[in-house]
Amino acid sequence: MATSQTWLLRPFQERSTQVFLGVLFAALVVVTFLHLFMPEDSALHVSAYTVTLLGKYLCYALLAVAVDLVWGYLGILSLGHGAFFALGGYAMGMYLMRQIGDRGVYGDPVLPDFMVFLNWQELPWYWQGFDMAWFAFIMVLLAPGLLALVFGFLAFRSRVTGVYLSIITQALTFALMLAFFRNEMGFGGNNGLTDFKDILGFNLRSDATRLGLFLATGIALAVGYVVCRAIVTSKLGRVSVACRDAEARTRFLGYRVERVQLFVFVVSAMLAGVAGALYVPQVGIINPSEFSPLFSIEIVVWVALGGRATLYGAVIGALLVNYAKTVFTGIMPDAWLFALGALFVLVTVFLPKGIAGLLQKRRQTDDDQPGAQEATA
Repeated sequence: MATSQTWLLRPFQERSTQVFLGVLFAALVVVTFLHLFMPEDSALHVSAYTVTLLGKYLCYALLAVAVDLVWGYLGILSLGHGAFFALGGYAMGMYLMRQIGDRGVYGDPVLPDFMVFLNWQELPWYWQGFDMAWFAFIMVLLAPGLLALVFGFLAFRSRVTGVYLSIITQALTFALMLAFFRNEMGFGGNNGLTDFKDILGFNLRSDATRLGLFLATGIALAVGYVVCRAIVTSKLGRVSVACRDAEARTRFLGYRVERVQLFVFVVSAMLAGVAGALYVPQVGIINPSEFSPLFSIEIVVWVALGGRATLYGAVIGALLVNYAKTVFTGIMPDAWLFALGALFVLVTVFLPKGIAGLLQKRRQTDDDQPGAQEATA
């Protein structure tokens, strides 16, 4: 029991985790205060739109942490995590669609509008249960987790690694994108799921609900970060790094590498699903474009920019890139992708360890100063 408690509490003893959680919760408090108590005509007021935008950024940050867990510490460059993100989003979207009831355009109390439009006569079996919140929340974890379990079991047992595994993950998300585009799948086709009304009985269009979703996303990011830190600082994390750096030697020492890879991969997929589930009620739509391989590649760029194998670096990268995307798509929408590509190349060449690596180097330089050494002595 003591060992279990130590494993769970170890991240809170790290300075980096303490700083990350402190900054995150301070940001949540400041945004909440500026939104609720500052007059709307004040320059310091944070609008409901900005709160929702920041909530979307935090969803992306949690997704980046999930990718960094498998890429930074396990050495698996997944180009398909957008699929897990989208599956979690669709599970939440199905629940939100069932909450509309007879308030839809066609007034059907059971069938969503797109099913009525396509002349569906009854609700498909895989939509059953999504009128209950607890079932939908379980599926948010189960749908991406089960896909990762099946895919990872087949891939890792066959010892598919390196670029081949990256290509297969990309093919997986592309295949799912094509499947979800089809109306026959029963997920809204090209238009996806939208026109949501309520979540847990709260109006999604109200400012209070938007703020609540923002805070819930921040808490989910904190929990996800701590869970990942608990994994990477445990024995499992050390074995994961050994698998990344010397897989053959790790196997020779008697470790079941495929089991380690599978467990971490499934946990990462479930975190991505949670990020997708929190993303959907805040943006108000989920469609097959979230399965796009380009989106999964963009996630990797976030992690590379922030710094692999740090977790907090992935958060920094996700926030910076998406903020820049919001700004520059309005200024130069046609050139944004070229700017993102150039940014990735520059970071790879001049900052191979990302922004987090630069911060670590600066901190190490400060620690090496004579004054710091004397103070330590």
